[in-house]
Amino acid sequence: MSSTTTEAKIFSITQSKALAEKIAAAYGTKLGKIITSTYSDGEFQPSYEESIRGTRIFIIGSTNPSSENLMEMLLMIDAAKRASARHITAVLPYFGWARQDRKDKPRVPIAAKLVAKMLETAGATRIITMDLHADQIQGFFEKPVDHLFASTIFLPYLKELNLDNLTIASPDMGGSKRAYAYSKALQSDVVICYKQRAKANVISHMELIGDVTGKNVVLVDDMVDTAGTLTKAADLMMERGAKSVRAICTHPILSGTAYERLENSRLEELIVTDSIPLKQESKKVKVLSCANLFAEVMHNVHHNASISSKFIM
Repeated sequence: MSSTTTEAKIFSITQSKALAEKIAAAYGTKLGKIITSTYSDGEFQPSYEESIRGTRIFIIGSTNPSSENLMEMLLMIDAAKRASARHITAVLPYFGWARQDRKDKPRVPIAAKLVAKMLETAGATRIITMDLHADQIQGFFEKPVDHLFASTIFLPYLKELNLDNLTIASPDMGGSKRAYAYSKALQSDVVICYKQRAKANVISHMELIGDVTGKNVVLVDDMVDTAGTLTKAADLMMERGAKSVRAICTHPILSGTAYERLENSRLEELIVTDSIPLKQESKKVKVLSCANLFAEVMHNVHHNASISSKFIM
């Protein structure tokens, strides 16, 4: 019996095609053939245009709203299962709906758990994702989850900047663990912002814990949505004597008036990955690709090799 491993095939949902093409190129292959038919009422149907029987397939797609991105991922997984794919790995550079990871008040859903069960029910046999909003979301799955960290992308860039008096900052208490991990790798100080919200995406009060006088500050977060927290934190730190303020955020959701806020803020630079395609260009936004990271992990997963070197923290 031959011991040769059948090569994997890579597919993509519509929104993530640009990133998927980069990942496929880094992997050393091309995207698989798939077409999506759309009915006049908006219903759509993906169709694999090549055999995937008995193979491992990777389906790449961030599941950020609108919900069509998640629905397309689910339909592609289901189609692959019914086409007798042997392993179906859902590659989610950004795992959407992750902010609903617990009941923070009565009579609300735990959407992250629901999405996890939907992916498994559809037929996903493995999940690869990056910088979950909450680490414990891994526990919502009964299938293996490879949770990658964008620190493998951001840390080399930060070191190249060669900033003196570097200080890492967390924009809220929940991100303090991430900030401490970065500070340990960069041997720098840490400060934390304490914020109170009036409601979702609306900050009523923010206070700074720590000294930033004369420091080059780098804010660290997993995502940036309306950019309200980041820009408010940057302005606060500059008022408290910071020399400069940058931010690194893995997932650039950038909704609403986010771009306008960035342009009008004292934030020098926002460094993100291409896990989500940008809605528009901005001179303040620096994009670092996560394609090589995912390609290497996918290759190692397919060939049953270790991926521990990709977990810097």
